[in-house]
Amino acid sequence: MKQSRKSYTVGIVGASGAVGEELLLILEERSFPIKKLILLASQRSVGKEMEFCGRKYPILETTPEVFARENIEIAFFSAGSNISKQYAQHAVDSGALVIDNTSFFRMQEDIPLVVPEVNPYDIVKNAKIIANPNCSTIQMVHVLAPLHKEFGIERVDVSTYQAVSGAGKRGMEELITQMQKFFAFDLNSVESEVFQHRIALNLIPHIDVFLDNDYTKEEMKMLNESQKIMHANFQLSATCVRVPILRSHSEAITIRFKKKVSADSARDILRNAENVVVIDSPNENCYPMPITATNTDSTFVGRIREDNFDKRILHLFCVADQVRVGAATNAVRIAEKWIQL
Repeated sequence: MKQSRKSYTVGIVGASGAVGEELLLILEERSFPIKKLILLASQRSVGKEMEFCGRKYPILETTPEVFARENIEIAFFSAGSNISKQYAQHAVDSGALVIDNTSFFRMQEDIPLVVPEVNPYDIVKNAKIIANPNCSTIQMVHVLAPLHKEFGIERVDVSTYQAVSGAGKRGMEELITQMQKFFAFDLNSVESEVFQHRIALNLIPHIDVFLDNDYTKEEMKMLNESQKIMHANFQLSATCVRVPILRSHSEAITIRFKKKVSADSARDILRNAENVVVIDSPNENCYPMPITATNTDSTFVGRIREDNFDKRILHLFCVADQVRVGAATNAVRIAEKWIQL
């Protein structure tokens, strides 16, 4: 990243969570211009310390007053919608830019919802709050946007295979505990607290709550957020599935375009797309997998193929680390774009 002449007082709300921890790593990796770092979390985390650039920082309690008291200029929120609802306006009132990783602000008309590779023009210097999209939406629009620009999308059908870390640390811990019990031949005693059913050696076609139309809230997020980010109104239907892996979401995507399209032309376009990596040599067993994407900042795409019956349809498979690409990295990229304005 190109260094800005100015450095900023940065606050992370939810610093002790999975996304908060990843934010610290990415801010360090990208040499983000930090003058002062403030780590915030709930009262139960107060007094704990976290490391950043070789130094220990204490966790402070998130309160309405802390943003003004610490002169926070950029506040990353990653602690849940209720926390954003309760404290984001206090951060704004103190003069901070809020970059919110929760769903609370995403569909509010006056709040930009941003994936910097897709709609950087929605970032403005006088923004008070910028929303970070849902993790499964971010990696999908990385792929859809360049193809839409070239061919025009009419409809998307997507099935997701979402890692347990999408449910936070507790989701990962539940899978690990259940697998330990399996290897101890004690799977019958497994209890499911985070997920609706046992996740070990299982798939659950249920993420978030079901709505009146029998889609889940997660599935409707992918529709509504994609249209807002891309400023387009193509049709989209999603089926979101929780799978028993720790990290990185996968998506099988079928796209119908307004005109004929070839797999080769799609590969060429995606190879030139920002932060997209094409891995597509099926004869050599080369295609994206969760282990490909984990701990990276790119969306990987492969299995690009033409439909057998309709020359306007392509099928493909994409994978991204949803803790980074789908959350923390996207938030930092938003902040980087903002400070460059």
